Amino acid sequence: MLLRLALLIGVAAVIFAAGAPQPSWAQNPAPNSAPPAAHAETNDPFGVETNLIAKPIVYVKGTGTWEDTFETITNALKKLKTYADKEGLKADGPAMTIFTSADDKGFDFEVAVPIAAPPKNPPHGEIAVGTSPQGRALKFVYRGSYDDLELFYETVTNYLDDHRIELPNSYIEEYPTDLLSTDPDKLVVNVLIPIK
Repeated sequence: MLLRLALLIGVAAVIFAAGAPQPSWAQNPAPNSAPPAAHAETNDPFGVETNLIAKPIVYVKGTGTWEDTFETITNALKKLKTYADKEGLKADGPAMTIFTSADDKGFDFEVAVPIAAPPKNPPHGEIAVGTSPQGRALKFVYRGSYDDLELFYETVTNYLDDHRIELPNSYIEEYPTDLLSTDPDKLVVNVLIPIK
């Protein structure tokens, strides 16, 4: 948790210095040109540039504490699933969490599900409709339990430091495996760091 917190506190510092929250696709310095890396064990992308395509999303915005990160995200996903099933919405990509700010007690987030088309009946209350982040990003793939994801953030932070990439204004966790139904020890999480 402390390593991820360091990354998120860097996010918060940038946001507070700017005087206002910025969207997850806010501009960041481009990385030095360096060859893409991969995990030695899995050959998964690690620091590989990708292009995020904007899609319609339904999302839940909120705050969470570090002790309850997984529960906070999965509870938001359950609300979105209930809404999507009721409205007959089709998912158009993996669910994601957009982390927008943090301090030592917790974080602000948007848990989102990309959809094929905006809903005919716009949601009310805590569920909203929007657009997913777009633009260039570095992709880091993690496999394992959500609890152990904290250790993975150390390698991501080290990579950013080694390549002189400043901490982002926000970042994204994308879930190719369903957080609600996948074996908790066999999750796949894409960590996406927006870059200019």
